[in-house]
Amino acid sequence: MAAQWAIIGGTGVYDPQLLAGPRAESVNTPYGGVEVFVGRHAGVEVAFLPRHGRGHSVPPHRINYRANLWALRELGVRSCLATAACGSLRADLAPGGLVLCDQFLDFTRSRPTTFYDGQDGQVHHADMTDPYCPRLRATLALQGRQLGIGLAEQATYVCTEGPRFETPAEIRAYARLGGDLVGMTGVPEVVLAREAGLCYASVAVVTNFAAGLAGRPLTHAEVVDAMRSATEGVRRLLLAAVAAAAAAPCDRCPPAPAGIEAPAAGAGEGHAH
Repeated sequence: MAAQWAIIGGTGVYDPQLLAGPRAESVNTPYGGVEVFVGRHAGVEVAFLPRHGRGHSVPPHRINYRANLWALRELGVRSCLATAACGSLRADLAPGGLVLCDQFLDFTRSRPTTFYDGQDGQVHHADMTDPYCPRLRATLALQGRQLGIGLAEQATYVCTEGPRFETPAEIRAYARLGGDLVGMTGVPEVVLAREAGLCYASVAVVTNFAAGLAGRPLTHAEVVDAMRSATEGVRRLLLAAVAAAAAAPCDRCPPAPAGIEAPAAGAGEGHAH
């Protein structure tokens, strides 16, 4: 049976045991192999993909985003929920809070960002007016209210290259541009999901105030610790959203542009998990 749903677990969300009976599956893609866990929840097959690989072994700028999203598409996934650890650029988005992203700013530099490299002899453009699926965002917001989980329902996510943290000057610039959160993994994941025809939403977990706002240096350890304390609420929210929206078709996201083709031999990235 095809997996209808996927959960992409970011920093601190590694355990496929949030699903019933998870089994490991290796998916070969034109961009490399990907290990995905497939289990069940609310009567549907759900794929779980640890974004950074087992043991958080792949840094954000080396994640094979194209292989990951292609693998989910191959499994039959049509709706995808992702988690992301983020720094906050706003005083009212405090550590420990959960936020639904609705827009993004892309400051990555070295990542392949599209499936459409012209290999089919055509140019394709994906609409990103609503980069995050409105249906999934509305479902997450409703389930958060019903579970008593506080959620900020709109935020602009700034994606940086990593793996370094940002400078205070960069954070001030991002805030002036309208950024609310900063992280290292949301792009090109959200773009590739749209190109692959997947409905996609991201639940951001605020782990710290961004550089220059925290009053002290930032460490990866504090990010992991903050994520660990928020994990149970995030799991409850994601699973409730899957159960609530499992049978609901989406009429809000544009269809995938035609023409995703396998890349030429040797074009894969080779950094899969």
